Amino acid sequence: MTDLETDTLLELLTAPVQEEKPWATFAACRDADGMVFFPQTRSETEAALAVCATCPVRDECLEHALDTNERFGVWGGTTEKQRRALLRIA
Repeated sequence: MTDLETDTLLELLTAPVQEEKPWATFAACRDADGMVFFPQTRSETEAALAVCATCPVRDECLEHALDTNERFGVWGGTTEKQRRALLRIA
């Protein structure tokens, strides 16, 4: 992942909630370090997915990730590989 992509995610996670993503107000990750969701190891991936497992807006987050073709990171309780598979099925 490039620094620009990391910066973009961090802006999304730390920026005030915009009208098109009101669900983000309720996200379990809203106060987490954004880098947690760009894991490099299996244990880091499991930690990110554990946060998503508790999230009340996981479905909305996943929908956003699929709609915007988020290629990197954990979104909506899915890994990059899982989202690619979902997009192939759709």
